[in-house]
Amino acid sequence: MDIAFAAPSLPNSGALVVGVLDQRKLTPSAAHLNKLTDGALERAIDANGFAGKRGELLEIVAPAGLNNSRILLVGMGAPAKLTVKDLRNLGGSVAAHLLRVREVKAAVLLDKLRGGKAAPERAANYALGAVLRSYRFDKYKTKEKPEKKPRLKEIKFHLEDAAAAKKAFQRLQKLADGVFLTRDLVSEPANVIFPKSFVAEARKLGKLGIKVQALGEKEMAKLGMGSLLGVGQGSAHEPQLLVMVWQGAPNAKDKQPLAFVGKGVTFDTGGISLKPAAGMEDMKWDMGGAGTVIGLMKALAGRKAKVNVVGICGLVENMPSSTAQRPGDIVTSMSGQTIEVLNTDAEGRLVLADALWYVQERFKPKLIVDLATLTGAIIISLGHENAGLFSNDDKLSDQLTAAGKEVGELVWRMPLSSDYDKLIDCDAADMKNISGGRAGGSITAAQFLQRFIKNGTPWAHLDIAGVAWSAKEKATVPKGGTGFGVQLLDSFVAKHHEK
Repeated sequence: MDIAFAAPSLPNSGALVVGVLDQRKLTPSAAHLNKLTDGALERAIDANGFAGKRGELLEIVAPAGLNNSRILLVGMGAPAKLTVKDLRNLGGSVAAHLLRVREVKAAVLLDKLRGGKAAPERAANYALGAVLRSYRFDKYKTKEKPEKKPRLKEIKFHLEDAAAAKKAFQRLQKLADGVFLTRDLVSEPANVIFPKSFVAEARKLGKLGIKVQALGEKEMAKLGMGSLLGVGQGSAHEPQLLVMVWQGAPNAKDKQPLAFVGKGVTFDTGGISLKPAAGMEDMKWDMGGAGTVIGLMKALAGRKAKVNVVGICGLVENMPSSTAQRPGDIVTSMSGQTIEVLNTDAEGRLVLADALWYVQERFKPKLIVDLATLTGAIIISLGHENAGLFSNDDKLSDQLTAAGKEVGELVWRMPLSSDYDKLIDCDAADMKNISGGRAGGSITAAQFLQRFIKNGTPWAHLDIAGVAWSAKEKATVPKGGTGFGVQLLDSFVAKHHEK
């Protein structure tokens, strides 16, 4: 689907999309269409009880007096209250409707409005929402009927200062590219995406200026990464530690990077602590944290972000076999700390333990944010609406929370304390990888990770198990991989760390 921007005009074919403000107030473009259709818009609004509330949609098919296929009225509420999230959701809702009715092209007529964001910024975010909602993962559909395929080819935004809108959207298009990469990788089956093929996808980012390196078993063994390697020892696929470096800071003296670390379990059977068969096919997306990190790196490099960033992905496949890790095994992490593995299905924290230590040892980052589909417990706590946020730094936590609210990728801060930390103390080793009880499972997992954060390093852990995949459609997200975290972290970087 193409996105275009043009000066104000009234196309004579395709769909027309216009806004209605709260209390049924027509925008100037809507008022003009109402006049051309002899009051059809006002009659439709009255007949349907349409109030102009944000997100409401009302369609007028084959409007009299026009050659256009339809007019779509979009409730905008109060212009001054329209946030970035609202605008993207409006764009997504419009695109979803146009796709559903099999429209081919549409023109969105945007007017200058009192209060709120300028029209070019509104247009750019509106367009991003439409692009995000247009995503489909259909590469393996070989016999899809023509009537099932989307027909929407173009959405054109008509407004004054179209050039400014186009410029603003160019940056957001790079963000969409990153989200789409994350969704693609999370959606791929595990026979296609495994540690080395994930690395191959990352190497394609070299054309954007990202330096890509991968450590194999031998290199990780020399570094003492027994925690990560133990998880992958039952699989025929060799584990990899993916390192991606973007150096965009204009000041050569400012070399200390931000670090983003992702759990990349490309398929999780649970290992010897085998998961139930029902639903195991979903475990192809247990690399969602790594998927977000690579998508973020693509977005930042694509828009030439003025910041130094390193992305680290611990990539393994967790399989049961004669060589697999056993419950009761004790491994030594890169940090030197020992871990008794009581449950091989609590493997993500074992992968992250070495990845977190490695990034601190090699890069000495300003801060670390890790992302992982880590625990089912976080879904019990927060459902599918919020990711769990754990942090040792209030400022970092507040900034991530605010960034999430702005773009509609919500996080909710969860507790950390010494009382929870005691639950993973162990008689046989320095720690155990589960507490042994059902209480506070996502918290004790985060406490485990915190043991691999050096004193003084600001750190946040995002447990995205409930939000990396969606079983239902949302405004800017079709069913399937969501790409959660790319928009949030891009906003966080832009607001607080770009020079």
